[in-house]
Amino acid sequence: MKANGILDFLKELAANNSKEWMDANRSWYLQVKESLLEDAAKILSGLSANQPAFSSLRPKDCLFRQNRDIRFSANKLPYKTNMAAYFAVGGKKSTGPGYYLHLEPGASFLAGGIWMPDSDILKKIRQEIDYAGSELAGILQDPFFHNYFGEMEGEQLKTSPKDYSSEHPHIELLRYKSFIVSKKLSDADVAGGHHIGLALEAFDAMRPFMGFLDKAIASSEDEGFII
Repeated sequence: MKANGILDFLKELAANNSKEWMDANRSWYLQVKESLLEDAAKILSGLSANQPAFSSLRPKDCLFRQNRDIRFSANKLPYKTNMAAYFAVGGKKSTGPGYYLHLEPGASFLAGGIWMPDSDILKKIRQEIDYAGSELAGILQDPFFHNYFGEMEGEQLKTSPKDYSSEHPHIELLRYKSFIVSKKLSDADVAGGHHIGLALEAFDAMRPFMGFLDKAIASSEDEGFII
């Protein structure tokens, strides 16, 4: 199945988001899920060529469930209207940096970094910025990197984080609560199957950024998440 089958399926799912529709179209869902598993396998193979730690991951461990957790949500629609995969050493629950593929009609994208880390991990990242913020700033401001990804994304504090002065030379970086860079994918990219090559290209371009996050989080006993 071509990748555009995924977008076709998601368009129909968005228009018919119910268990009844999903039950009636289960075979279609399983087809597009298999297509995404094949994509994930190709991406893992590409990542493993330069980052051997990814070779232990299985494609099925990288995919997110289609069902939404509606227990505490006002939105009671049962299914996500996107399909996504997350590639991180240690799996989807890893505390280290990871690469993300998001497929959704009109809103597909690639991303990498750490989204909303817990307080211990956030503290480590801020300590590394305190110590070597000029390194992260240099990565983000590198002309190639900045032209490729634009600004770093993520929610920011409006004030200075605890223990850091508002006069800190890297206070703008210290205010971040998530550390993400991303690149949009067009529907044509996905429909033509170009998203796999574009993902590997983008993920390779992210490596200096991911390496900084990895260094911040990994202890001296760890091998690190990104190699």
